[in-house]
Amino acid sequence: MYPVKLRCERDNLLDALATAGRAGSGRSGGPGVLPGIRLSLVGDRLEVTGTDQDLTISTEVVVARQGDGVVVTPGRLLTDIVRALEPGAVQVQGDEEELQVSAGRSQFMLRPYRSGDFPQLPSSSGETVSLSTAGLAEALRQVVRAASSEDTRPVLTGVLMAAEAEGIRLVATDSYRLAVKDLPGAKGVLSEGQKVLVPSRALNELQRLLGTSADAVELQLGAHDAKFAVGHVKLTTRLIEGDFPPYRQLIPFNYPNRLVIGREAFTDAIRRVRLVARDATTPARISLRSGTVQLSVITNDWGQAVDEVDAKYEGAEMTIAFNPQYLAEGVEAVVGDEVVLETIDALKPATLKPTDKNDYVYLLMPVRVA
Repeated sequence: MYPVKLRCERDNLLDALATAGRAGSGRSGGPGVLPGIRLSLVGDRLEVTGTDQDLTISTEVVVARQGDGVVVTPGRLLTDIVRALEPGAVQVQGDEEELQVSAGRSQFMLRPYRSGDFPQLPSSSGETVSLSTAGLAEALRQVVRAASSEDTRPVLTGVLMAAEAEGIRLVATDSYRLAVKDLPGAKGVLSEGQKVLVPSRALNELQRLLGTSADAVELQLGAHDAKFAVGHVKLTTRLIEGDFPPYRQLIPFNYPNRLVIGREAFTDAIRRVRLVARDATTPARISLRSGTVQLSVITNDWGQAVDEVDAKYEGAEMTIAFNPQYLAEGVEAVVGDEVVLETIDALKPATLKPTDKNDYVYLLMPVRVA
């Protein structure tokens, strides 16, 4: 007698396994059960859950059920097996001793983990708030890119969510750049003065989910975790403890030099001159003058590239240089046909923003060049 016994279409089961399995894909598994995926069957609903204890992703799929139960299976192996099967129905049945997977003339037997060793899943107790999928997706696209991927300063790997008068503000920085996005109308998510630090890794996964769903996003904040529900998928992440750097003082109120340039033309020019850069740290120089902007990359080994773009510029003539990858990502993040680049001088931070809105700013540190 098998505690878990079900039949499911291969593609549906594969999608659920791949989605849940991403919770453990960013870290190496710990001892025992962390590489595992939990299959919990109740009625015709199969809940598939993966976790590394910091990030948990759970999704549901409708199956033909023949027996309820719970089993924890090697997640990556089961996903690879299901992916390799022929299209059609897949049979899964098993207990803590043995898990059988079959489809057509293919049969597999796996050794499950003890279900009792699967980590206890976090539960949020805060109020549930609904957010616009499109608005949140755009905000995450614009902000998460500026978070650090280095664990040496954990607070910089997170995205600050802070209560503002008109809604919430998202902020991220890796100390070389800073992205700030306001979401007006998103009231009630945080109480007045409240701030939380959400891991950027979790928000990257949330972006994937938002891209496949037109549903509203349900957000529930607890004392130590945040839960996002998108359709039939639930993502829970542990919040980062610590103080986010004071960022407001980094953004000047007035800039004497202002460039307005077509976003697509600017992006294409950056892409072209980057071709001769040895790596992302080779600076891209921008020569600012009335009428046109000249971009250039110079290397001792590979040569140089120069490109010009028509633009409107008001201010002192100067040459300012940036990390080309960070510059390209900042231009890409701005919404609209044109981008505004403002700066004080060649050594102080510059900002990129849209021409017709004040809800987003991308601040970028320049690079010293001879």
